[in-house]
Amino acid sequence: MTIGRFQCGIAALIRSAVDGRYLLLQRADSKDYAAGVWECVTGRLEQGEGFEQALHREVAEEIGAPVRLHCVLGTTHFHRGSPDDPTNESVGVVYGCVLDNPDAVARSSEHKEHRWVTAPEALALLTADDPSTGWMRGIIARSEALWDYLPPPWAAFAERLGLETDA
Repeated sequence: MTIGRFQCGIAALIRSAVDGRYLLLQRADSKDYAAGVWECVTGRLEQGEGFEQALHREVAEEIGAPVRLHCVLGTTHFHRGSPDDPTNESVGVVYGCVLDNPDAVARSSEHKEHRWVTAPEALALLTADDPSTGWMRGIIARSEALWDYLPPPWAAFAERLGLETDA
């Protein structure tokens, strides 16, 4: 295997502090990849930026509201398009986040719609025949399990100190 180049990205599955619903965003029809597909906040790291910095920047750009970190839901390795094109390869970190005021969402032009949904409603909405849809279904299931099992002091720790080990 050769050493190559790849993109680094983040995803933020955002849960309402008010009622535990998840924020799903529908990609704009003008997007070059997965137009019209439902997703969470996603984005790429910029040069010199850490994962958590990118998370907060992308959340601000896409929904205009600050979130609190709750946990790391997982990591990703995928191709945004054809796997034959090495510039499509990405690795990333998926964060579980909390938004205190769900009415504060100011959706950007990257998305044409947003909804606050329960986990079962999200799974019913995520039906597109697209790799990112299957990925989202798994992330929501993982989030539901972690919300049930992580002790409350963990969220306070994550919010206070962050989750990056080099911070």
